[in-house]
Amino acid sequence: MFREFRELVAGAGAEIVAEVLQRRPEPDPATLIGKGKIEEISATAQSAQATLILFDHDLTPTQLRNLERALPARVVDRTQLILDIFARHARSREGHLQVELAQLEYMLPRLAGRGRAMSQLGGGIGTRGPGETQLETDRRKIQRRLLQLKKDLEGVRRVRAQQRQRRSAVPVPTIALVGYTNAGKSTLFNRLTDAQVLASSRMFSTLDPKLRALVLPSRRKVLLSDTVGFISNLPHTLINAFRATLEEVEKAEVLLHMQDFSSPHREQQKEEVEKVLSELGALDKPILQILNKVDLLGAEERRLLSDESVVAISARTGEGIDQLLTLVDRALTSDPVVEEKFSVPQREGGVLAALDAGALILKREFSGDSVDLTVAGPASLLGRYRQYRDEKW
Repeated sequence: MFREFRELVAGAGAEIVAEVLQRRPEPDPATLIGKGKIEEISATAQSAQATLILFDHDLTPTQLRNLERALPARVVDRTQLILDIFARHARSREGHLQVELAQLEYMLPRLAGRGRAMSQLGGGIGTRGPGETQLETDRRKIQRRLLQLKKDLEGVRRVRAQQRQRRSAVPVPTIALVGYTNAGKSTLFNRLTDAQVLASSRMFSTLDPKLRALVLPSRRKVLLSDTVGFISNLPHTLINAFRATLEEVEKAEVLLHMQDFSSPHREQQKEEVEKVLSELGALDKPILQILNKVDLLGAEERRLLSDESVVAISARTGEGIDQLLTLVDRALTSDPVVEEKFSVPQREGGVLAALDAGALILKREFSGDSVDLTVAGPASLLGRYRQYRDEKW
């Protein structure tokens, strides 16, 4: 997965000037890597004039402090790198709140020895007296800010809950797109909904949840949600901080698990996504497995796509989209599609227009002043016009 880490580094706007690899049976509790490797990294960083040393591993507070003392440049671990990328890509107020919360929760246990660097955090907090150290001041500032962020995010959750409650008055199911980062979720979202959300090959280009209406082949209307991409070893601080965003996944009726079929690490990425879904308690939902980017495969690889439990598509070219929408239609259990026969007076133009717009007209015949219809559509819609049902049906 070295390519993934390189993509993370590029997504953070950094340039790689050298790479060092170490294999050892178990990490050093004090520094993660061995003493000799520290000396090698130090020499390499000085020779390349590096200003930052990145580790593709999470560092404990102790390991981070020891490495910063031993190395000639600032040290950043995997979690901090991901947090930096999230901070770059957050656009909405909610996104900024979630990123800041995750950053501060990461920072709090790592303050020791770094008090001076934290002196610019938040202001307006009184001190206990001249004997208080900078570290204690910073810790108090962070804890105060954490409480405020959690309060603000709780407000976001309440607003979302109210929006969902209003939506539940009219039965409109939600479908959520989930998957590994850069699997093509935003590209599919744009194709299905004509939205213009950013679809980028950069990791975590989507942080803020997007919700758009989608009409299925049965004429049922659903809401499609685009969510943040997952990644291997996704920090728990991020899962907790982005709980408000991921609530769309928890509340969705059906999940569309997007996978990059051209990736050599697809199975591993699939497991990572399912791990996060398990933490969210969402694995018991209907999940459609979608293999994306089939346009990048050769003829021989395409012949292997005979598994009926998955649907192969290209979000970029549109291949397989019709089949996907048909499967989504079948997977929905709320407001099921039913077939009815109606006899509607021709003067009831509003009723006829509503049935035309919201259901499939399988058969239409004119009989005197009435229109006899065979209709397939959402039970909620057809139930509104039960007085026009053909009793002979």
